[in-house]
Amino acid sequence: MKSAKQKTARNNRAAADHPAKAESRRAADKSRETGKDKPLARKAYDKELKALHVELVQLQEWTKHKGLKVCILFEGRDGAGKGGTIKAITERVSPRVFRVVALPAPTEREKSQMYLQRYVPHLPAAGEIVIFDRSWYNRAGVERVMGFCSEEQVKRFLSGVPLIERAIVDSGVILLKYWLEVSEKEQTRRLRDRIDDGRKIWKLSPMDLLSYSRWYDYSRARDDMFKTTDNSWAPWFCVRSDDKKRARLNIIKHILGQIPYKAAPREKIVLPKRQKPGKYKETNYPFKFIPEVF
Repeated sequence: MKSAKQKTARNNRAAADHPAKAESRRAADKSRETGKDKPLARKAYDKELKALHVELVQLQEWTKHKGLKVCILFEGRDGAGKGGTIKAITERVSPRVFRVVALPAPTEREKSQMYLQRYVPHLPAAGEIVIFDRSWYNRAGVERVMGFCSEEQVKRFLSGVPLIERAIVDSGVILLKYWLEVSEKEQTRRLRDRIDDGRKIWKLSPMDLLSYSRWYDYSRARDDMFKTTDNSWAPWFCVRSDDKKRARLNIIKHILGQIPYKAAPREKIVLPKRQKPGKYKETNYPFKFIPEVF
């Protein structure tokens, strides 16, 4: 049996050789100390999410009241939890205020345009919160790794996008960028789970399988992206997402903390009296009700 000192020495040597892994190990140690290494129970998750949903509705009403413009980007590897997080954010709010944008592959016409051109029309107007499920950062990630663009195009993108984001922020948009960080082990578990789950099979495309095999190419692409686009006016916020429930709650809590809001003024709601039937008589029309199987 190795002593605690021997284990610590071994970990310190590993830290010197692999700082990224050492950071991950330190985070895991901290999680064990705080009890956060165990998955969050469904009952506790639902309780916290309900309270955050109330706050999201308040944010929604304040956004309409003050004409705020909010743009939220979600990026990360396949299986990092972007879709589930977006669903958790939007399931109790109005789709006319919270708009989700998930663009398909570009058409031939769009390929001939300036790269960011097809994203610009989706940016928020007053009173809107736009959520991008993947965004213009496709160029720095999947397009680069899978060879859909040249290195010169990537270089131009990485040098130009901070200026464009500065212009977006200067126009009054609150721009929030989130990177969901999933471990190799957890990504493998989630993708394998999709293979035999009829509800999730649509999430596993041939492109996902190819990208899965290129873990370190994506790591290098992510690192380059952060070096040039993590700026004071549009910083990247990273989220450990191996525990999807905790990640969703932490993201929603963080979003609420990044946008100043309060309860919007509104009149007290009182249901009016219904009209009397008068001469109306219930119809005997044979409505075609669906079978009541449940």
